[in-house]
Amino acid sequence: MVKQCWGRAQAGRAALIVVLLLATSSATALAAGPAHIARLGRAPATQSLSLVLPLNADLSGLERLADAVSTPGSPSFRHYLSVAQLARRFGATPSVRARVTRYLRRAGGRDVRIDRTGLFADATMSVARAQRTFGAALTRYQAGRATRFIAPSGAARVPAALSGAVTGVVGLDTRPLFGPPPAGAGAVRHAPASFRAENTNSGYASRSGTPNGCAGAIADRGFTPNQYLTAYDFAGLQAAGATGTGERVALIEIDGFKYSDITGFASCFGLRVPAINGFGVGVKHPLAPGGESTLDLEVLDAAAPGLSAIDVYESHSRASDVLRAMTAPLQNRGRTPEIISASLGTCEPALALAVGVAGIRAIEGALALESAAGISVLAASGDSGSSDCIGRDGPIPALAVNFPASSPYVTAVGGTNIQLDPTNQISAQITWNDSPDNAGAGGGGLSHAFRRPSYQKGFLDSSFRGVPDVALLSDPLPGYAVYCTATECEQGGGPGPWIAVGGTSAATPLLAGGFALVDQVLRLHRKQNLGSANAVMYRIARENGAAGVFSDVTTSDNDLGASLSSHKPLGCCSAGPGYDLATGLGGVDLGKLAFLTAADQAAIARVGVSVGRQRPLAHRGVVARVSCSRRCLVSARVTIRLPRARPVRASSPRRLLLKKGSRTMTVRLSPRQVRAVRAALHRHHRIDAEVVAVLTDSGNNVEATSRPRRLRVTG
Repeated sequence: MVKQCWGRAQAGRAALIVVLLLATSSATALAAGPAHIARLGRAPATQSLSLVLPLNADLSGLERLADAVSTPGSPSFRHYLSVAQLARRFGATPSVRARVTRYLRRAGGRDVRIDRTGLFADATMSVARAQRTFGAALTRYQAGRATRFIAPSGAARVPAALSGAVTGVVGLDTRPLFGPPPAGAGAVRHAPASFRAENTNSGYASRSGTPNGCAGAIADRGFTPNQYLTAYDFAGLQAAGATGTGERVALIEIDGFKYSDITGFASCFGLRVPAINGFGVGVKHPLAPGGESTLDLEVLDAAAPGLSAIDVYESHSRASDVLRAMTAPLQNRGRTPEIISASLGTCEPALALAVGVAGIRAIEGALALESAAGISVLAASGDSGSSDCIGRDGPIPALAVNFPASSPYVTAVGGTNIQLDPTNQISAQITWNDSPDNAGAGGGGLSHAFRRPSYQKGFLDSSFRGVPDVALLSDPLPGYAVYCTATECEQGGGPGPWIAVGGTSAATPLLAGGFALVDQVLRLHRKQNLGSANAVMYRIARENGAAGVFSDVTTSDNDLGASLSSHKPLGCCSAGPGYDLATGLGGVDLGKLAFLTAADQAAIARVGVSVGRQRPLAHRGVVARVSCSRRCLVSARVTIRLPRARPVRASSPRRLLLKKGSRTMTVRLSPRQVRAVRAALHRHHRIDAEVVAVLTDSGNNVEATSRPRRLRVTG
């Protein structure tokens, strides 16, 4: 069932070479929007703007911790903290938070709040008030026939009253950061009749392997779930019972979906549909159904049908909304996901123009916080090859990579095409590049914003971050079989609701589902969840290269060449032996990744509890001594079973034990609970309390419980 819920900065490792970004070329600047932008005049004074102000926070310290908890061999490896703990430790100080909220309210801001990470202040403000507050005249523009937006005609400034408290403002420029996915369900032109490695065009018309499913899906040309799940060894994990049970995945989307499409897809392939919850980020109503959300949900469902929940965060594509959306999964208490999948992105130069240095630093801080909390974040590397910036007529002839995929805290998923044998094993694979026919290719290249992370040392000679990390099926020829009745899908020209789609935005939720399966295997082995996966994957590639976890892709490149307006190749990036900027480490065998990761991950702590003689009703609570075998997040939980009544349940606040040891905790009983237990005692019933220690992860998901201890409850 779908639930719609609408209603101190320092320079760190993220170098942010914005000067390089802005100076790439004048053409690259057009990536922020279509060409031929017309000035319409002053922005309407009463129009509302959704603003995000990055706060002065300890981003460098946060990044150091994120690196430590993600690096095998570090003393802090997999010692995750909760979002609340990270916000208190690294977010803006209470005085800064209070100062910013007071000022914004006095300046006429509405809905002013500090987000849960402590890294941002949010506010809604009219154009007139925003101009006075930030000292920039706002002008209306039109790009193309349909896109109208507001942007500053000069540089904005931080008010003197907020100096040292905020580092910038995002949201004065309302132009869309993202457009429709280029690798959609449109008609295919001049597709090669067979899969041949020497072809620049990687697509091929006839599906290989052996499909399975309902007649409508098989009649279409796209790969069916049994094929891609077998090809990447999801099927073996699923057959062993790993279906993502206990995992929550968040999807970041800029369009909506029809629940009936998801159930139609699942019915065709005999899949369970997890609970799907919709949340609006800066939108009051669900967005119109589109192909992207539909694709992501269906591929994720095929990969991990046992998920406890899928949370879909829908936002507009304006910079302030996208910035909010990246942290929105952390705002819902009790719904912190283990995995976040973003099938969207924008080229680094466009991002720099839209949000500036402060905005990029703040987003990177949020991604570091998610990593430190043990959350896996994946993002598509893009569908425009090594030329990720898009103008009015397609990719701009300049090298660029996609953000957030380029962040060192994100697993960047690139694109390939595969050919399958009759048993659906991969018999050949090639870098996805459909140039010149469909002008789509897997994103990849060197970041100009982020330094090379330590885990890429030895894989990459450059001093900058390389993208992607891995690469999976993305070519829309043959593509993925998807059930979609949204208007944009019907306009693709197919005979019915079954269409074939591709793009790295399909490969990303596929791998996100794979990470959910790996997490479940890790829990079965009493190991911590995967969290930020890159350091572990590169270590496995370095030390277990012969194990077959990664299948090297050595054919073709992702240079769109003749498809560019210059009609000249950019010279990047070719696939070859080992890591490369076209396909990263290559394809992934999920079964082998789970096995080797289980051997590499930190063990879950052992927890215990003891209780002495006491009078819980007199003191309105139970005192317990909780112990951990190492650093852990732990609480005490009490269950009192009453005759012919619901049990009384209560928990202590969670506490972080920094090392092996024990701590006394009190589980408080409410007055109502005390009255219920007293009433049972007055009826001469014997009442016992069961006390356990509960080990949780940063999202408050239970990882382990102790053996129960019993306590006699007396008046």
